[in-house]
Amino acid sequence: MQDYTATRTPDTPDALWLCEHAPLYTQGLAGKSDHVLAPGSIPVVATNRGGQVTFHGPGQVVAYPLIDLQRAGYFVKEYVYRVEEAVIRTLAHFGVTGHRVGGAPGIYVRLHDPHSHAMLPQRPQKRAGTEAPPAPDFDGLGKIAALGIKVSRHCTYHGVALNVAMDLEPYSRINPCGYAGLQTVDLSTIGVNTTWEEAAQVLGQQLSIRLAP
Repeated sequence: MQDYTATRTPDTPDALWLCEHAPLYTQGLAGKSDHVLAPGSIPVVATNRGGQVTFHGPGQVVAYPLIDLQRAGYFVKEYVYRVEEAVIRTLAHFGVTGHRVGGAPGIYVRLHDPHSHAMLPQRPQKRAGTEAPPAPDFDGLGKIAALGIKVSRHCTYHGVALNVAMDLEPYSRINPCGYAGLQTVDLSTIGVNTTWEEAAQVLGQQLSIRLAP
């Protein structure tokens, strides 16, 4: 991704990479070592994306959009919104309602009712210019998709990871995304029976639609 981004020109086509990683923890630029509690034999890889520590492993769809934002015509904040929206639409395909939480990038689901369309009190809301954002509140929620991006010369890399059917135990060995006690879930945990291939196809289609200029 770094090489692709460093060598691309204004004419280089955008790309979307979909992959599945062997077990590893990745630490973002803001990552603190004390959020990695007990990695054991799972390697910890330093990256230059934003955010803190997360886990990647089999049963998770990892999507890396390589987008020239200047050519696409939108800025980083909208890019993040569009990526999150692609995940929300992917979850909707499987009958699950995904939610945003103010101050905490990524997508979350209600643990007691993943299908509920009711708005979260924790949802992002407009604030007065001088009003500080509230601390993220994960009460009753599980994180199903993590977001960590990097933008260089207006071009994006790194991306988003959607949990489909994973061994979730490794998440208990870290503070996911820097939050102690944050519960992490996957589609299988909340009753959705699908394959990695189907989830990857739907997410890839949604990202292609949402990230178009």
